[in-house]
Amino acid sequence: MSRTVDSRLPDPSRWKALVFISLAQLMVVLDSTIVNIALPSAQRDLGISDANKQWVITAYALAFGGLLLFGGRIADLWGRKRAFVVGLTGFALASAIGGAAANQAMLLGSRAAQGAFGALLAPAALSLLAVTFTDARERAKAFGIFGAIAGGGGAVGLLLGGVLTEYLNWRWTFFANIPFAIVAALGAYFVIREPEGGRNRSALDIPGVVLSTLGLVSLVYGFTRAETNGWSAPSTIGLFVAAGVLLAAFGLVESKVRAPLLPMRVVTERNRGGVYASLGLAIIGLFGVFLFLTYYLQVVQGYSAIRTGFAFLPMVAAFVVGSTQIGTRLVTRVPARRLMAPGFAVAAVAMLLLTRLDIGSSYPGVILPGLVLLGGVVPTARRTRTGPNATT
Repeated sequence: MSRTVDSRLPDPSRWKALVFISLAQLMVVLDSTIVNIALPSAQRDLGISDANKQWVITAYALAFGGLLLFGGRIADLWGRKRAFVVGLTGFALASAIGGAAANQAMLLGSRAAQGAFGALLAPAALSLLAVTFTDARERAKAFGIFGAIAGGGGAVGLLLGGVLTEYLNWRWTFFANIPFAIVAALGAYFVIREPEGGRNRSALDIPGVVLSTLGLVSLVYGFTRAETNGWSAPSTIGLFVAAGVLLAAFGLVESKVRAPLLPMRVVTERNRGGVYASLGLAIIGLFGVFLFLTYYLQVVQGYSAIRTGFAFLPMVAAFVVGSTQIGTRLVTRVPARRLMAPGFAVAAVAMLLLTRLDIGSSYPGVILPGLVLLGGVVPTARRTRTGPNATT
């Protein structure tokens, strides 16, 4: 069904469209946390080695991050609605394969496929929101609802992952995505209307896609080899050198092509580039904390999957409070750069506190304070990008 709408007029189905777009976002965010809780069980069942367990998370993140710019460009070519529906359909199929995985390779492949289709889905969803809501106030409200659902999805994923793993099987943490995807895809197909003139027919930057993806894969795999072979191993050094060469070539290509995948002005402008770099480092740290604590609670402390989900809830609560109260209030009164440095410093203190963990550490004494500090501080720093005093 190919329906278009004059972008100058409000879409009469815009609030219905928001429901299905937000449902897709809920599925993506839920998947990122629900799998964390189920990972120890999946590792035992499929015989995944300790060295490779991180790839269940990394395969998704790498495909998603490496192809996100390309996914946005595909949405420009195909149309946002088509890219959205294809992304949802592919995500559902990849989830079904992950749930039925018979071995490590099948599981990792499904996670990479989820990331790839998520990279197509995510920019299409945000773009659809922007063009569907033409009134500035309605658009702000729609993005607020979208963001709140994304934040709540993290809590839902933690709890649902624990419940499904505890009372059914870890495989259901993948199968749970399928009904979300089906409902969102059908709703999008019949409700969302593509704005007129919404496609950009400029050429694809294929060299940029290849170089950026290979460069990121080499970088991440280099860190993986460092964990198993050591930092001075020839294979580790070779991968880091390859990553540097590939990413440098990517930057060179992007500065020369007519329609770059990543315009260099996005990262070379000091304020914007600085924000992206600092947020990227913060997210890297958070990924490590989540993966480590999941295994620490279940393997070392002997928590059940559902108890592990509840253990993370204070961090989610602090995240919601930090996003909706602390960050919202401070960002309108304090310059962004004065918020970011203290915010990241407190997050570093939280991670330093978590380094005190040992076999007999108590949850209230060590883990709880670290999680609350992380949850309350990081969203405050993230919101500095969008406030009136923001540096970007």
